[in-house]
Amino acid sequence: MRRNNWVPEVFNDFFDTDFMPRINATAPAINVIETEKDYKVELAAAGMKKEDFNVTINNEGNLSIKMESKKENKEEENKGRYLRREFSYSKFEQTLILPEDVEKEKISAKVADGVLTVTLPKTEVKVIDPTRQITIEE
Repeated sequence: MRRNNWVPEVFNDFFDTDFMPRINATAPAINVIETEKDYKVELAAAGMKKEDFNVTINNEGNLSIKMESKKENKEEENKGRYLRREFSYSKFEQTLILPEDVEKEKISAKVADGVLTVTLPKTEVKVIDPTRQITIEE
């Protein structure tokens, strides 16, 4: 497997560990996309609203994504005193170790079309021209 740089490895190392196995089959899928300007983390969130999410930078400077949804449906039938309730509860929490080139103050998030997208802008790399004229002193 050829790796162009270390960033995808950071994300893979975090997700593919025995420390945090994904044993819950209902855990949402996560995509991590890298462009020249930023990283985008996409999380499948069908039926979720922005109020169901909490996206923060924790004390260690890592990105924490929490998702929690509670739903209760009640159906009553007129045949006696029958009452049926259906509860739906889903909770998910994931912490991402951020690469060093992420500008943490400019991270943004939005929910659209069943996907939570967190944009992690990269810091601008200043290219320094190593060529210069050396003044010769007398």
